[in-house]
Amino acid sequence: MLKTTTQPLKIILDSNALFTPLELKIDIFEELRRLLNRNVEYVLIYPVKAELEMLANKNDHKLRRQANFALKLSEKCKIVPVTLSDKLTTDDAIVETAKKWNTPVFTNDSQLRKRLRDISLPVIYVRQKSHLEIDGLIS
Repeated sequence: MLKTTTQPLKIILDSNALFTPLELKIDIFEELRRLLNRNVEYVLIYPVKAELEMLANKNDHKLRRQANFALKLSEKCKIVPVTLSDKLTTDDAIVETAKKWNTPVFTNDSQLRKRLRDISLPVIYVRQKSHLEIDGLIS
Protein backbone atom coordinates (compact mmCIF):
# COMPACT_ATOMS: atom_id res chain seq x y z
CA MET A 1 0.00 0.00 0.00
CA LEU A 2 1.35 3.42 -0.95
CA LYS A 3 1.72 5.94 1.78
CA THR A 4 0.49 9.38 0.73
CA THR A 5 1.97 12.48 2.23
CA THR A 6 -0.13 15.56 2.36
CA GLN A 7 1.48 18.88 1.72
CA PRO A 8 1.11 21.32 4.57
CA LEU A 9 -1.49 24.01 4.03
CA LYS A 10 0.13 27.39 3.39
CA ILE A 11 -1.26 30.24 5.49
CA ILE A 12 -0.18 33.76 4.63
CA LEU A 13 0.16 35.92 7.73
CA ASP A 14 -0.48 39.65 7.73
CA SER A 15 1.60 41.78 10.12
CA ASN A 16 -1.32 42.29 12.50
CA ALA A 17 -1.68 38.50 12.88
CA LEU A 18 1.77 38.47 14.47
CA PHE A 19 0.68 41.12 17.00
CA THR A 20 -2.15 38.85 18.23
CA PRO A 21 -0.10 36.78 20.73
CA LEU A 22 1.19 39.87 22.50
CA GLU A 23 -2.09 41.79 22.47
CA LEU A 24 -4.52 38.95 23.22
CA LYS A 25 -2.34 36.18 24.67
CA ILE A 26 -3.35 33.74 21.91
CA ASP A 27 -0.76 31.23 20.65
CA ILE A 28 -1.56 31.72 16.97
CA PHE A 29 0.56 28.79 15.78
CA GLU A 30 -1.13 26.33 18.14
CA GLU A 31 -4.56 27.83 17.41
CA LEU A 32 -4.05 27.52 13.64
CA ARG A 33 -3.07 23.86 13.98
CA ARG A 34 -6.10 23.22 16.20
CA LEU A 35 -8.51 25.17 13.99
CA LEU A 36 -7.36 23.59 10.73
CA ASN A 37 -6.58 20.15 12.15
CA ARG A 38 -3.73 19.65 9.70
CA ASN A 39 -0.11 20.44 9.01
CA VAL A 40 0.40 24.15 8.39
CA GLU A 41 3.18 26.10 6.73
CA TYR A 42 3.28 29.69 7.97
CA VAL A 43 4.18 32.14 5.20
CA LEU A 44 5.24 35.75 5.47
CA ILE A 45 5.69 37.62 2.23
CA TYR A 46 8.74 39.86 2.26
CA PRO A 47 6.82 43.19 2.17
CA VAL A 48 5.13 42.21 5.47
CA LYS A 49 8.51 41.46 7.06
CA ALA A 50 9.85 44.78 5.74
CA GLU A 51 6.82 46.53 7.26
CA LEU A 52 7.58 44.93 10.65
CA GLU A 53 11.25 45.92 10.39
CA MET A 54 10.21 49.51 9.66
CA LEU A 55 7.86 49.52 12.68
CA ALA A 56 10.65 48.11 14.86
CA ASN A 57 12.66 51.28 14.15
CA LYS A 58 9.91 53.75 15.08
CA ASN A 59 10.23 56.12 18.05
CA ASP A 60 7.02 54.82 19.63
CA HIS A 61 8.25 52.44 22.37
CA LYS A 62 5.07 50.29 22.45
CA LEU A 63 4.98 49.91 18.67
CA ARG A 64 8.69 49.11 18.56
CA ARG A 65 8.26 46.42 21.26
CA GLN A 66 5.28 44.87 19.42
CA ALA A 67 7.13 44.89 16.09
CA ASN A 68 10.23 43.27 17.62
CA PHE A 69 8.02 40.60 19.18
CA ALA A 70 6.31 40.04 15.81
CA LEU A 71 9.72 39.76 14.09
CA LYS A 72 10.74 37.12 16.63
CA LEU A 73 7.56 35.17 15.80
CA SER A 74 8.24 35.58 12.09
CA GLU A 75 11.24 33.27 12.52
CA LYS A 76 8.68 30.42 12.54
CA CYS A 77 7.52 31.50 9.08
CA LYS A 78 8.83 30.87 5.62
CA ILE A 79 9.74 34.26 4.13
CA VAL A 80 8.68 34.46 0.49
CA PRO A 81 10.20 37.13 -1.75
CA VAL A 82 7.53 39.24 -3.42
CA THR A 83 8.44 42.51 -5.07
CA LEU A 84 6.20 45.51 -4.79
CA SER A 85 5.87 47.88 -7.68
CA ASP A 86 5.33 51.56 -6.96
CA LYS A 87 1.59 51.10 -7.35
CA LEU A 88 1.21 47.98 -5.17
CA THR A 89 0.65 48.10 -1.42
CA THR A 90 1.53 45.32 0.99
CA ASP A 91 -2.16 44.37 1.09
CA ASP A 92 -2.19 44.17 -2.73
CA ALA A 93 0.79 41.80 -2.56
CA ILE A 94 -0.98 39.63 0.04
CA VAL A 95 -4.13 39.46 -2.12
CA GLU A 96 -2.18 38.65 -5.30
CA THR A 97 -0.08 35.95 -3.60
CA ALA A 98 -3.10 34.37 -1.89
CA LYS A 99 -5.00 34.38 -5.19
CA LYS A 100 -2.07 32.85 -7.08
CA TRP A 101 -1.63 30.09 -4.48
CA ASN A 102 -5.35 29.78 -3.66
CA THR A 103 -4.49 29.81 0.02
CA PRO A 104 -6.00 31.34 3.19
CA VAL A 105 -4.77 34.54 4.82
CA PHE A 106 -4.67 35.25 8.54
CA THR A 107 -5.48 38.93 9.08
CA ASN A 108 -7.51 41.07 11.43
CA ASP A 109 -7.65 43.96 8.95
CA SER A 110 -11.33 44.36 8.02
CA GLN A 111 -10.65 45.96 4.62
CA LEU A 112 -8.19 43.22 3.64
CA ARG A 113 -10.62 40.56 4.89
CA LYS A 114 -13.36 42.01 2.67
CA ARG A 115 -11.07 42.11 -0.38
CA LEU A 116 -10.13 38.46 0.14
CA ARG A 117 -13.72 37.33 0.71
CA ASP A 118 -14.82 39.25 -2.42
CA ILE A 119 -12.61 36.91 -4.46
CA SER A 120 -13.72 33.84 -2.46
CA LEU A 121 -10.49 33.29 -0.56
CA PRO A 122 -10.75 31.99 3.02
CA VAL A 123 -9.75 34.36 5.80
CA ILE A 124 -8.67 33.46 9.32
CA TYR A 125 -9.18 36.13 11.96
CA VAL A 126 -9.51 36.65 15.71
CA ARG A 127 -13.07 36.32 16.97
CA GLN A 128 -14.24 37.85 20.27
CA LYS A 129 -10.61 38.51 21.27
CA SER A 130 -10.34 34.88 22.37
CA HIS A 131 -10.01 32.45 19.44
CA LEU A 132 -9.41 32.14 15.72
CA GLU A 133 -12.17 31.59 13.18
CA ILE A 134 -12.32 30.89 9.45
CA ASP A 135 -14.52 32.80 7.05
CA GLY A 136 -14.78 30.67 3.90
CA LEU A 137 -14.00 27.11 2.92
CA ILE A 138 -10.53 25.61 2.85
CA SER A 139 -10.05 22.83 0.32
